[in-house]
Amino acid sequence: MRIGIVGAGAIGGTVAALLDRAGHEVDVTARGEHLEAIRSRGLRLTGAWGEHVARVGAAEVLPEPPELALLAVKAQDAPAAAAAHADLLAGAPVVVVQNGLRGPQALREVLPASPLIGGLSMIAASYLEPGIVTVTAPGPTVLGADTASGAQLAAAAAVLGEAVPVVLTADLVGTQWAKLVVNQLNAAPALTGLSAQEALAVPALRRAVAGAMRETVRVGRAAGATFLGLPGLTPGRLRMLAGLPPAVSGRLLAARMVERMGAVPNPGSTLQSIRRGRPSEIDHLSGAVVEEGERLGVPTPLNRRIVALVHEVESTGRFLPAAEAAARILA
Repeated sequence: MRIGIVGAGAIGGTVAALLDRAGHEVDVTARGEHLEAIRSRGLRLTGAWGEHVARVGAAEVLPEPPELALLAVKAQDAPAAAAAHADLLAGAPVVVVQNGLRGPQALREVLPASPLIGGLSMIAASYLEPGIVTVTAPGPTVLGADTASGAQLAAAAAVLGEAVPVVLTADLVGTQWAKLVVNQLNAAPALTGLSAQEALAVPALRRAVAGAMRETVRVGRAAGATFLGLPGLTPGRLRMLAGLPPAVSGRLLAARMVERMGAVPNPGSTLQSIRRGRPSEIDHLSGAVVEEGERLGVPTPLNRRIVALVHEVESTGRFLPAAEAAARILA
């Protein structure tokens, strides 16, 4: 099958390389040094799913209409990237692999002729060097229909399932909220410049992250979210997280999350953007919690401070010591 991937970053690049390895014809979009590296040396996959060099087509815009597309750019870049491909993608199912609460829902007007599917990736992958993506911890990709039919969802899942583990959810919004809880982990490496494992080894920062997750659960519950559909994170566990004291939930959080991450340092997607000098998606992670909290009347002081601190790191280029980051979040 001819598959187009808009955004060959950490997740998009990983899926592109694995689809190429599975025998599909893959085109990707990229820019600058990353684009030149893919054109000259191929897209190199390393890490938990083995080594592979994918000789994929690469350009700033997909060269021709695909039969299936993945849009895997950051949330803030998605509308423009979708608009640039709207004619090419007309009629083709589009899987929007994205963090945050909007995903495919935000692209309905931009891609009215494309059946839309939401994708939440639990793959931990890094893109820190042009032309190379590294899987630090394997995981499933959860798919849920937005405007796509059940048959279109099943067909897309069958194709992607040849490359990566796929799980289907009947509640896309509930799964988006569950993933948003997990994405609160991104703040710790983004603020400190450390791997998630190193940052979560600091007790005060564990408490701060656990507190941000508690706020996310409370806002999601006020919004009526089910938190269903994400493997390994059940509604019962989230209720427990929301009800335990921060010190206790912080310890449980660190033990479970670090275990799931494995031994390979995981920088998280927000820190990767900062290191590449690109705007991060923090406004669509902690910022989404703040926005929904304001709408629903649920206080979110920790998430509000996280947003401000990540923007401070972005603007100054100075990472914070873990203890300072925790103190300023918990102030």
